[in-house]
Amino acid sequence: MKKKCILNIKELGKRFGDVQVFERLTLEVQDGEIVALLGPSGCGKSTLLRMIAGLESIEDGEIAHPMEGRQSIGYVFQKPILYPHLDVEGNVALGLEGKMSRKERKRIIEDELKLVGLEGFASRKTHNLSGGEAQRVAVVRSLLNQPNLLLLDEPFSALDLGSRRKIAQDTREILRSKNIAAIHVTHDPEEAETIADRVLLWSEITQSSD
Repeated sequence: MKKKCILNIKELGKRFGDVQVFERLTLEVQDGEIVALLGPSGCGKSTLLRMIAGLESIEDGEIAHPMEGRQSIGYVFQKPILYPHLDVEGNVALGLEGKMSRKERKRIIEDELKLVGLEGFASRKTHNLSGGEAQRVAVVRSLLNQPNLLLLDEPFSALDLGSRRKIAQDTREILRSKNIAAIHVTHDPEEAETIADRVLLWSEITQSSD
């Protein structure tokens, strides 16, 4: 059975003033597919994610969400955005929608933290987390609303090599188990291969200003 297209980008272009960041970018992502975009720093990968999320304007081309109406987008940034006045449970709970009992909320959060190797971390303060642990919390929070599409903006780049590979593998397993599509941008070929079903070179989908 052919999967449905969840994202269709055609002839997309982006300019900041006189600088053409990229042009004629074309990309299609299927429901549940994990795509890695591999390219050097500064080529426009993060800008593309911001455009998909609606955080940047579109000058040229089109971004179509064929599943619109049932579409939701999650975003994990390069640096985890956690609130220091909340513990891990409090930060993760921000990703939950809808009314539920405290007991049910606690059970869901504990189950999700266990998936990323953070069992028993619910009451831990964010300043006591390592970089990898903090990013795992950010990933869990983004996934709790069951988005159709998760945007990963080099979230593991600041971690050491071992941690980067492990969290990439863990994230892939969670995405596959929940059938969530994702676009992961990185400049690390091994990381791209670890997390993705399909790896695309930036030069294959766009013309850059370089």
